[in-house]
Amino acid sequence: MGYIINPPVITTLPVRGSNDLFPIHRIYCVGRNYAAHAREMGHDPNREPPFFFQKNPDTIVPNGGEFPYPDKSKDVHFEIELVIALSKGGKDIEEAEAMDCVFGYAVGLDMTRRDLQGEAKKSGRPWEVGKAFENSAPCSEVVPANQVRGLESARIWLDVNGKTRQDGNINQLIWNIPETIACLSGLFTLAPGDLIYSGTPSGVGAIIKGDIMKGTVEGIGEIIISVS
Repeated sequence: MGYIINPPVITTLPVRGSNDLFPIHRIYCVGRNYAAHAREMGHDPNREPPFFFQKNPDTIVPNGGEFPYPDKSKDVHFEIELVIALSKGGKDIEEAEAMDCVFGYAVGLDMTRRDLQGEAKKSGRPWEVGKAFENSAPCSEVVPANQVRGLESARIWLDVNGKTRQDGNINQLIWNIPETIACLSGLFTLAPGDLIYSGTPSGVGAIIKGDIMKGTVEGIGEIIISVS
């Protein structure tokens, strides 16, 4: 017995300090998880529980790669994010046990067709056309958690063409890492290989062809992506 078509290739990310690869199972994203970003998008962060959307594993673009400007959009935005990589999963994970699921961290970009997302919001439709399109999840290598120090108050920022456009701190997360994992595991059964894009600080904005995006999380590293 064999496959009637070739099976999909497993998307992976390199792991810092080794020749191993991190295989990606699912990509979850947390919406409006920084207060200032929630306000700039017209929402009250004090009244909203965390909410989530997904991207597909094959939307990953590796560090140093290119982001092709997508079709059907004239307003594509950058969103710099801390990415959490899970080595264990489960359902209804307690906050006190959530960090045991974390393998490591990465620097990611949640690229967004903002105009298409806005149209979907107005119509009460899902966000996939604005969020889960091809190449919409650039991500750096994964850094094992035991190599990371001071993440709780790490600076996170994004430069476009050498100019800082986003600048925040991980301590500004509305829902911190264990709270996010616990809440997400109440809605989905998490699994090894899952990535969680944890939200973006304020300052999101549009990119054009030829731009170079450089995102950094202090203590984790950076990602550089060019827009083609």
